[in-house]
Amino acid sequence: MGASTDVESARDRRVLKHVHDNVHGNIYLDPLFLKFIDTEQFQRLRDLKQIGLAHMVYPGAVHSRFEHSLGVYWLAGEAVDTIKTYQGSELGIERSDIQTVKLAGLLHDVGHGPFSHLFEREFLPRVINGVSWHHEDMSVKMVDYIVDEHNIEIDPECLQKVKDMIIAGPDRTPTKNMKEKRFLYDIVANGRNGIDVDKFDYIVRDSRACGLGCNFQFERLMESMRVMDDEICYRAKDYLTIHKLFATRADLHRTVYTHAKVKAIELMIVDALLKANDHLGISSSIHQPSEYWKLDDSILRKIETAPDRELKESRDLILRIRRRELYQFCNEFSVPKESMDHFKNITPQDIICSQVQKRSAGVTLKEEDIAVSNVKIDLTRGTNNPLESIKFFKDYECDEKFPIQDDRISHLLPAFYQDMIVRVYSKKPELVEAVSEAFENFQLKTFGIKAQVHATPEKKKRRR
Repeated sequence: MGASTDVESARDRRVLKHVHDNVHGNIYLDPLFLKFIDTEQFQRLRDLKQIGLAHMVYPGAVHSRFEHSLGVYWLAGEAVDTIKTYQGSELGIERSDIQTVKLAGLLHDVGHGPFSHLFEREFLPRVINGVSWHHEDMSVKMVDYIVDEHNIEIDPECLQKVKDMIIAGPDRTPTKNMKEKRFLYDIVANGRNGIDVDKFDYIVRDSRACGLGCNFQFERLMESMRVMDDEICYRAKDYLTIHKLFATRADLHRTVYTHAKVKAIELMIVDALLKANDHLGISSSIHQPSEYWKLDDSILRKIETAPDRELKESRDLILRIRRRELYQFCNEFSVPKESMDHFKNITPQDIICSQVQKRSAGVTLKEEDIAVSNVKIDLTRGTNNPLESIKFFKDYECDEKFPIQDDRISHLLPAFYQDMIVRVYSKKPELVEAVSEAFENFQLKTFGIKAQVHATPEKKKRRR
């Protein structure tokens, strides 16, 4: 930054409130952002763990959506400040643009559900068949609700841009606002190529909380990015740094977010919520922000301590989790690449139809005895290489942007960009062998392959 900008920034920060973040250091907050932060709706994020139930396997992973949201707010401001410092005059970046991007970063997760993505991806599809619900849409509704409920004075045009930035993901149609300064809409939730400050924050924050090393350095990308033709581009020599961003994210999915025991606990939580839903009306809150903001991770404690007999089955499941009597992992396999395009999620019914009575000592499996987890891990673009959507430049003297092919950089980079892993669990310990055999038979019939892992009660080890 220039000297005058530094002086102005230092002067401003003396009168701003600041909090100390364990990832980014001091984060400064001006009155506009505090108006949103100091509401019960935003403070709710303190009671939503950032990575859901991963703390049951990684004890340090107890950080919340609250601190992540502050981190994204800060990085969003740093990103647009950097662009303004070097290209502000040519791009016409105004103070209001900076405020808008930072506010979008702050509020992007305000509509998030309990237990990370489990609520919207695993629980809701089982109770609202055919209805598509995304936490980004609820974030937009929640922003409006907070503004109305707390009489926050904010320019309507700025507010609309904030909401557009929140839902600017890969599956969203660009809005009319995005026609001007489109690059601003790629900072918080980048629908064009997946590089955004949301990922910068959670990759570093989650890795640190889980005690994992993280050699991805987002600072390198933040310092060198450049807007060309209304698109954020990166130096060609940063290609491998960007690849490391996506690879680190995929590693977190494999080792933390979709850890076999984490998924076992998630399957049990989904069952507990389903059994409690009719009595507690959990899913009925998803359309009204005035009710939805009251829903957080504490729903488990509410179920677990309630005396209602209608909640007994749910209570029993939660008690099993507390006592580490989890659904037992039986087997897993990775779907062959050639079958990926036509793959349909495997269901308990598929396994039931493949059970072999004579090998299972007369045990007859039922659908409710089995839980299946279909895990997709990719680099953010399914079977496509996300780096193909990114534009690069040679150096700051060059005005040409261009894509780069993997094979121009290294022959060690992956040739395929997605894994689909199917895991099967037995809900009852005594059925592990029967479920494992049925699943093995299913694989042989469907894909002509046999799983590499075969858990039996004798081989089972107790792992926390």
